[in-house]
Amino acid sequence: MEHEADHQRIWGLIKNEHTAVLVTVGTDGSIDSRPMGCVQKEFDGTLWFLTFKDSPKVLEIDKNQQALVSYARPSDYEFISISGRARIVDDPAKVHTLWSEGFRVWFPEGPNSPNIALLAIDVKVAKVWTKPASALTYALYYLRARITGKKSLAV
Repeated sequence: MEHEADHQRIWGLIKNEHTAVLVTVGTDGSIDSRPMGCVQKEFDGTLWFLTFKDSPKVLEIDKNQQALVSYARPSDYEFISISGRARIVDDPAKVHTLWSEGFRVWFPEGPNSPNIALLAIDVKVAKVWTKPASALTYALYYLRARITGKKSLAV
């Protein structure tokens, strides 16, 4: 995830999402997943979530930083799978930047709650599945793949 165009494409797919599924490696090595509320206001290569400092996922991430975040919009046949390195961040200013009053359901004390933590996922790989392409679009993707040797994200 190094190019601005890639960031904008991903942002275009996730900016209106309210929920994602976060997958981590459990402390026993098993796979663990849970829904997470989306708090992104922009995307620069890092996904942000709010969580509880005493959440089991914090221990999981401390032991193994591999994480996957998945978004799905089946009605539009759009799916995105994002994997990268997870980390817990202590940054009260960033919490305030990402804060929305709706989060008081989980953090009644507001953005200064002593149990609030930031979860950052530094994106390494994004896979996108979108609507099937038209014959013309498919032909353009084919030509681009033949010329550049790289597959299209749209496939």
